[in-house]
Amino acid sequence: MADPPPYPDTVVESDREPTTGTPRWVKVFGVVALVVVLMVVVMLVAGGGQHGPGRHSGSAESGAAGGHKPPAGNHTP
Repeated sequence: MADPPPYPDTVVESDREPTTGTPRWVKVFGVVALVVVLMVVVMLVAGGGQHGPGRHSGSAESGAAGGHKPPAGNHTP
């Protein structure tokens, strides 16, 4: 006949946390990506000035020279 277990009412519990959930590297990557995006947004908002793709196109008031004036000593009579 088989012997019953010595402690039938004892439940063995692990001291370790369950391994389910988001891995640490995913959380770190998410935080780093969020910080980079926030830095870019702050730079765009606070930067001001002539930055961005529109700075390379001439405006209507700058003339046909693309916003550049000819040198002062270069006159043609």
